Amino acid sequence: MTSNEQATTEASGPAATPKATVKASTAARKPRVAPAKGKAAKKASPSQKRAKTPKVAKKAKAPETAGPRKGSKTAQVVALLQRKSGATLTEIMDRMGWQKHTVRGFMAGAMKKAGYTVESFKSDKGERTYRINQ
Repeated sequence: MTSNEQATTEASGPAATPKATVKASTAARKPRVAPAKGKAAKKASPSQKRAKTPKVAKKAKAPETAGPRKGSKTAQVVALLQRKSGATLTEIMDRMGWQKHTVRGFMAGAMKKAGYTVESFKSDKGERTYRINQ
């Protein structure tokens, strides 16, 4: 052997020992899904259930007084609208500190929900006026 051949065999290491041909065993891959639900527990038999207490009739609520609470915004607006001539949009805006769209929304929503029928019309001066029909 030449010195050149010796250097290559020594650098590459021993060629006589073969590597293992058996692969390492790995666990089988499981699907990536939610785990299966467990079985439901056995329900108690009718004899093991506790006895139900008899239901007591609930008292009816006391009828609420007609109209909104005293001093509320709704009560203030209702007082304005119950006048014979009603209230103009600008009167309600000034008294309540609201904007036009707030007054219109209040008339369409809160007054309707409270059970009032609000009449809307234009006065002789051309102002939008609201009045509660009684």
